[in-house]
Amino acid sequence: MYVRAKKHLGQHFLKEEGIAERIAESLTGHGNYRHLVEVGPGTGALTKHLLKRTEFELSCYEVDRESVAHLHSAYPDLRVFESDFLRMSPNAIGEGPMAVIGNFPYNISTQIVFKVLEHRDRFTELVGMFQKEVADRLCAPPGSRTYGISSVLAQAWFNMDMLFIVEPSSFIPPPKVRSAVIRMRRNEVGSLDCDEKLFFQVVKTAFNQRRKTLHNALKGFEPLKNGVPEQFAQLRAERLSVADFVVIAQACSV
Repeated sequence: MYVRAKKHLGQHFLKEEGIAERIAESLTGHGNYRHLVEVGPGTGALTKHLLKRTEFELSCYEVDRESVAHLHSAYPDLRVFESDFLRMSPNAIGEGPMAVIGNFPYNISTQIVFKVLEHRDRFTELVGMFQKEVADRLCAPPGSRTYGISSVLAQAWFNMDMLFIVEPSSFIPPPKVRSAVIRMRRNEVGSLDCDEKLFFQVVKTAFNQRRKTLHNALKGFEPLKNGVPEQFAQLRAERLSVADFVVIAQACSV
């Protein structure tokens, strides 16, 4: 059955068998999960390699009706939800830890990461194809020009690995950008040593004016009544680690 790539869904179907196999093999089982969720399987290029990983129970989330019909035809026993992953509840899959994998639609790839962060008590691993620019940002260390809000929030809860680059010619139709596959594995942090809502607000406010020093970027930030801790006042947001932002969030409570 032929499935047409739909621009409004951000579909670019992977055609390189070797790359699909490599993505499937990048799952480590970190966190001892059994449930595996593939987001946007499309024509099943990655799905068929995931089915070989028999240690996992695979479920797929796909919003494209044509793709769903194709998957049912090609893999009659495959569990496919014709539904939006961004609206899913982990309980719909089952109990215990789980992982997420996919050649993610680029228009929702960052939202997929935030969904995983939201349910970080359940998702212990993510392996995904992203636009390279987004992958660079998620994995960027402090001090990098691409280090930003998503870098800090992802790295607060996950260890990040940039795995490999994928060229546009590997897809149908080819995207206008390079792609990269990254892996996120849940770290040992159960909870941050601060108010986590304040932590998020501090990070967001600091990077919203990233060219300013933190003294100026956070000047109007109401909860920080006594100002930015002195050791950070003259630095820009991109210089701070997750632990540094925790210290600033702690200062909000003083």
